[in-house]
Amino acid sequence: KEMKETRIRLNMDDVHDFVKAATKCDFDIDVRYNRFLVDAKSILGVLSMDLGQILIVKCHGENSDFDSFLEKHKVA
Repeated sequence: KEMKETRIRLNMDDVHDFVKAATKCDFDIDVRYNRFLVDAKSILGVLSMDLGQILIVKCHGENSDFDSFLEKHKVA
């Protein structure tokens, strides 16, 4: 199965919704920038990232609600 990568930006207010949306998915979701990699379902992991950076989200599955969340925060 092909994995989809989406480049997003989150602010502090978005993190809780992002993790909540990720938690509803029954597959792994990675968030990374540079050499940092965290589990999208870990609130502490996501909060520990530099939110000034563009984050790359890699989904190992599909979920339309999560996809639409990513779509709203997508950067070119």
